[in-house]
Amino acid sequence: MYRYKQLISPKLSLRDYNSQVGEALAGVRVMNKVIGLGMPVRQVVN
Repeated sequence: MYRYKQLISPKLSLRDYNSQVGEALAGVRVMNKVIGLGMPVRQVVN
């Protein structure tokens, strides 16, 4: 939760609960994509 609040936003901007759930899921998806881009690619060394 700390990392989410630092990268995305400490507050949800939408009012409706279902919209807030969608906003949070979209933020988590973006955060996972950014973290995945920073991961090293493993390759087998012969």
